[in-house]
Amino acid sequence: MARAHRTRRRLSMTSLIDVIFLLLLFFMLSSTFSNFGEVELSGSGAAQGGEAQQISPFFLRLSQTDMSVNGDPPTLKSLAARLESTDGAPVLVSVQADVTAQRLTDVLVVMRAVPGLRVTVLGGA
Repeated sequence: MARAHRTRRRLSMTSLIDVIFLLLLFFMLSSTFSNFGEVELSGSGAAQGGEAQQISPFFLRLSQTDMSVNGDPPTLKSLAARLESTDGAPVLVSVQADVTAQRLTDVLVVMRAVPGLRVTVLGGA
């Protein structure tokens, strides 16, 4: 009995390399290169004593194009300096319906630089 001798073809790597480059191209084009920041969130708790009633809060109204602190429109760069004068008063942030998550994160990152600032984010209108 004579066995048929098989000759092995050499495996071509060209197809594998093409698939790898296509996957690399797909993931590069489908990813975003935005700046993301961390924002610490905590649940609301009960007010301690009568402290919250004695200090009137600051009110920050945030929309996609502008913002105002107690009616005065600061820029994003001057926001931290404006909020340093809160003297322990809480800051209520009213987020309008057109605000993106990135815009809210940018504002909260600026506000985090102010020491001792208590921030409460309210729902959109």
